[in-house]
Amino acid sequence: MTIPAAGSRAPDFSTRNQYGEEVRLSDFTGRRDVVLVFYPYAFSQVCTSELAALRDRPDLLAAAEFLAISCDPMFTLRAYSDAQSLNFGLLTDFWPHGEIASSYGVFDADRGCALRGTFVVDRTGVVRWSVVNPIPEARNPDDYAEALAALNLR
Repeated sequence: MTIPAAGSRAPDFSTRNQYGEEVRLSDFTGRRDVVLVFYPYAFSQVCTSELAALRDRPDLLAAAEFLAISCDPMFTLRAYSDAQSLNFGLLTDFWPHGEIASSYGVFDADRGCALRGTFVVDRTGVVRWSVVNPIPEARNPDDYAEALAALNLR
């Protein structure tokens, strides 16, 4: 598994969100910067705290399209989104299991879940920033804000 380096083209993918709508990364090309937030499990403590922190940061959600990706089934993601009032896309990487996370080098095959990987993809489809944390370690949303602000300075 290789993590895409800053300056490389982001691997494209197509999957469904929590509402069953098809989402393709390349659909945002030319329109909006995207932040891909891979997380291990819906309803787990650290994942819920991370995604709630994003939910509670309208400044971040306005700055880019946030897409949170896990290997959970679509129906689980819908229940999770409703329970936590998450107002951004939760994308399923359930089948083929972990294919999207694998293409970003953040699939843990032993656990069958994504690692805590985040990728900022600019409007041209290029990875501009990334971070991968160990499963138990939450990410800091201020890091996303800094990475997105740097995009606007280019």
